[in-house]
Amino acid sequence: MNRFRSALMTIALAAVLCVSFMPVAGFAQANKIIVDGSTTVGPIAKAFAEYYMSKNPGVNITVSESGSGNGAKSLINGTCDIATMSRFMKDEEFKAAVAKGVYPLGTVIAVDGLAVIVHPSCPVQALTTDQIRDIYTGTITNWKELGGPNVPIVLISRDTNSGTYESFEALVLNKQKISDRAEYVGSGGAIRSRVQSTPAAIGYVGLGFVDKTVKALKVNNVYPDPATVTSGLYPIARPLFMFTNGYPKMGSHLYSFLNLYLTQKGQQIIEEIGFVPVTKY
Repeated sequence: MNRFRSALMTIALAAVLCVSFMPVAGFAQANKIIVDGSTTVGPIAKAFAEYYMSKNPGVNITVSESGSGNGAKSLINGTCDIATMSRFMKDEEFKAAVAKGVYPLGTVIAVDGLAVIVHPSCPVQALTTDQIRDIYTGTITNWKELGGPNVPIVLISRDTNSGTYESFEALVLNKQKISDRAEYVGSGGAIRSRVQSTPAAIGYVGLGFVDKTVKALKVNNVYPDPATVTSGLYPIARPLFMFTNGYPKMGSHLYSFLNLYLTQKGQQIIEEIGFVPVTKY
């Protein structure tokens, strides 16, 4: 079993154990669900919401994408029912939540790979995690150092409040500081757009944001796709979460919506967007 699979199982076990000690989640409006948080998990949440509302016309589900950190804040402050996050909650977030009588419970709804993307015209096909770290920390600054053209590398990064940024920081940078030359943007879609229009750019996005307008690079000689993430071969992978205040009351719309990821339709939606259902991991 690789390290990521082991970590994912540990998270899942912790969530199960927490259920025994947490109250059942309550929410004021039984037919209204508010979701806020990760721009990576956002497309899944929006697709889930569209499907769920089509099957339950009396239910209103709103989905905002303010970033994982802001999703955690919204759950702590009681302004959302579900915080979508592309990272696990931090210790300080848990402490702040408990201080307000909120008991966060994380549900892993999918698995993602962080793809490193460049403009389609870039001749570079593969990088190692060490090379990616050197690019983002400023040790490597020109594409010619990697077999590309003699042009400075344009660094595109997610904003520091993003779970994607924090995953990249932990999995690739080893907590080292990103170069001052980096440009920060607010979503995976914004990184993709910036790389689309900038031949010298490099960025990192969740699998769901990779399309034909950009080129995903092999990392440690492994191409990022659902198959390599499922097999554990791709080195930059992470779980995606939905956090609730305690465990939703069985039979409620919040309970059914949260557990949509376990259904055949939910798994189909996750795959169509480009992520990996946990049932296949």
